Amino acid sequence: MKRNLLSIIILALLVVNLVLTSIMMFSVNSASKKTAALVSDIAQVLKLELSEGAEPGAVKEDVPMENIEVYKIADQMTIPLKIGEDGTAHYCLVSVALSMNKKNDGYKAYGEDLATKESLITGEIYDVIGGYTLEEAQANKDLMREDILKRIQKMFDSDFIFQVSFSDIIFQ
Repeated sequence: MKRNLLSIIILALLVVNLVLTSIMMFSVNSASKKTAALVSDIAQVLKLELSEGAEPGAVKEDVPMENIEVYKIADQMTIPLKIGEDGTAHYCLVSVALSMNKKNDGYKAYGEDLATKESLITGEIYDVIGGYTLEEAQANKDLMREDILKRIQKMFDSDFIFQVSFSDIIFQ
């Protein structure tokens, strides 16, 4: 008789454990979904990409080293920056180099005589960097490179220039 009573108590505790486990799973699962939705909303506000890789349409190609030619803009540029909150004028001293893919069709059309278009390229660089305040420029060097690259690629209507590099950059 004691064994049967003990078996009934164990069975009752097993059922209670099963019920409590299922309640806990449903509550944790719903909380997890709410947390994931909150993180997604915050990422959308901050414009972050949650998945791995680049954004769709922005395919970054790997160019072998033997196909890369670097064009260094001859002069170091002194670019006045946009006036910030402090109200004083600031400047950026920068040397820029452009990496080009020699196997690209655009290189055959424009790359070999890029020196003749240097004034147009420096104009784009002045426009991009001059649009930043000192604080923005110091915090967003990568964004400046991307903006310059997009504008140069748009100007040539080709992506034979695939990278913009700052060899020396000084803010004053």
